[in-house]
Amino acid sequence: MQKVELIATATFGLESVVAEEVKALGYTDVQVENGKVTFTADISAIARTNLWLRTADRVRLKIGEFQATTFDELFEKTKALPWADWITEDATFPVEGKSVKSTLFSVPDCQAIVKKAVVESLKKTYKRDWFDEQGPLYKIEVALLKDVATLTIDTSGPGLHKRGYRELIGTAPLKETMAAAMIMLSRWKPDRVFMDPFCGSGTIPIEAALIGQNIAPGMNREFVSESWTTIPKSAWREARAETHDLARYDQKLEIIGTDMDEEILKIARVNAAEAGVDDLIHFQRMDMRDIRTKKKYGYLICNPPYGERLGEWKQVSKMYGEMGKTFAALDTWSFYVITSDELFEEHFGRKASKKRKLYNGNMKVDYYQFFGPKPPRPSMVPPAE
Repeated sequence: MQKVELIATATFGLESVVAEEVKALGYTDVQVENGKVTFTADISAIARTNLWLRTADRVRLKIGEFQATTFDELFEKTKALPWADWITEDATFPVEGKSVKSTLFSVPDCQAIVKKAVVESLKKTYKRDWFDEQGPLYKIEVALLKDVATLTIDTSGPGLHKRGYRELIGTAPLKETMAAAMIMLSRWKPDRVFMDPFCGSGTIPIEAALIGQNIAPGMNREFVSESWTTIPKSAWREARAETHDLARYDQKLEIIGTDMDEEILKIARVNAAEAGVDDLIHFQRMDMRDIRTKKKYGYLICNPPYGERLGEWKQVSKMYGEMGKTFAALDTWSFYVITSDELFEEHFGRKASKKRKLYNGNMKVDYYQFFGPKPPRPSMVPPAE
């Protein structure tokens, strides 16, 4: 089967998580850089990675990479790439771009030159002077970084965080990809209780349910490259069949999502139903300070309010202190909290076992990880007769 070079783009701080996912799918030729994970695979990987990657932003097909410090160089080297191997005669092929620390800093000019070069390349193959661009979408990106141009085509369409279940969202939503990353970084196992005491529209509990039953995050949506004639339809059929074969629908889960706002909990229930996991999550109206449980060795993962607006810091820091007191009673549990408050540990009253810098949108945040004790191993002593 034809080999391709793919780039799974990633939010800064999540590259290693995306790389781990790519390797788990069986792709070993993996290179990790800032904001992206590049790997070589056969063409079926376009379908499989789009369906399975939980923490990547999108999957791009790499057409070429080269040094470019002049517009002539950009034009000639782009024109020399094998565009017709992918882009069909009737295709729609807009060009977007970005430039960082490069001589060619005018993005509109770079986009125009790449567009012209691709047209010239296709003219040569298809022996025609005009392209109507009424067919399948092949969105090209020219990304310049330190005078190196990388030319790719987007295979995903809407970003991979759009799973298809979150029609309704609350305020300040956490991206599904970030929610999945928080869970994967925690190493939560499906046999442990899972709780989110600030669940909002339900994103973290829903992602936990999908992970817990190994349900592919892209199972209920479509991808732009499904309409490409250059990818065999059988590749998509087989990849979708694999998502059904590998789902563990009989895996029992105990997932709880609580919030103070009954209206937002209604949205959470609708979103969970859309994702097909509403029977796996117990949503309940509850003040975080009232959380009590006899369950042991659970995982509590949450995205509490940050207090970004002026005058809210006092209120939020007080709430973090109350969280610390409430969570302390759950003495066998592990806690994972994402927040932009750099004094969180001070307010919470406890130093994190580990802290990881991430970005929620454009906002720098820290992921505070408090590891609880490991559950005792089952006794190996046989029962007395």
